[in-house]
Amino acid sequence: MVVDPKHASVNGRKRSQRPQKSHREVADELRARIRSGTLRAGQRMPTQARLADEFGVERGVVRQALHLLQTEHLLTNVSKGSPATVAPDLGLSRTLSGPGAAPQPTMVTLGPRIAAAFAAPHVEIDALCLTSVSLNLAVGEGLRQIHAGRLNPAKVDVRVLLPGRDIDLAFPVSVEGRGEDDPVHERWLAQRNAQGQVLQHNLLALRATHGIDVHVSFRALPFTPPVKLYLLNGMEALFAYYTLSRRKEEIDDEHLELYDSEGTQSMLFAFEQGAGLRDTTFVEQSHLWFNALWETISSELTLTS
Repeated sequence: MVVDPKHASVNGRKRSQRPQKSHREVADELRARIRSGTLRAGQRMPTQARLADEFGVERGVVRQALHLLQTEHLLTNVSKGSPATVAPDLGLSRTLSGPGAAPQPTMVTLGPRIAAAFAAPHVEIDALCLTSVSLNLAVGEGLRQIHAGRLNPAKVDVRVLLPGRDIDLAFPVSVEGRGEDDPVHERWLAQRNAQGQVLQHNLLALRATHGIDVHVSFRALPFTPPVKLYLLNGMEALFAYYTLSRRKEEIDDEHLELYDSEGTQSMLFAFEQGAGLRDTTFVEQSHLWFNALWETISSELTLTS
């Protein structure tokens, strides 16, 4: 029996009669087909119109799903014109992001996941970290997608919890301890402020350039966070430990021994709402924990020297 391609779904199944899916659900289905080999590396995808018909959604939903998969390096050439193409080299991209991804260093995983989060109409990012260096670098990919016209969220809300300026940090700290003049603390404070200011500036600039409703807020913690946490659109929680080491570093022409952590290299573990009871519970509890810190013991933070 010969089936007319116009009436066949991507994998031969009948079109879904279920209620309209979200762009994440469409992306999940297409991602599964790519990883199973139903959609092969280098293969041209069905048109957006055909996918919209199959999934019973608007083309805009399909376009968001395709852009999300492009940020995960599973698709290439996503545009309003010709159909996208399954990435030719899927061996590496399968391990970088998406549900079930293996733990990877922060700077490998965080950028693609935040860029994928920017595909939503309302982007919500909550972060708890030591300086926001990793967050600042990772947000850059989402901003590039917006400036290239591939993503266009209507609203962006970012909340960041950072250590307060006057607390005795557990790290980074000199092995000999903190004195009256502490160059290690001063360097951390300068970095915290500079990274926060750049993050705020780059996000708020979207108001003028793209008319996006952007809000960026910072609050100060009264302790040094032993972990970093990123919460994306209420759906994902990315978690990593700050692992300390002892090393030598030159600060203000002085060679010092420090206890410090290389946060950009911390292994990031991904949990996703709906990916099972364990993941869902972790995401929900992480949000409760973050909100509790934000609303109780944290205080107003001003990013100045």
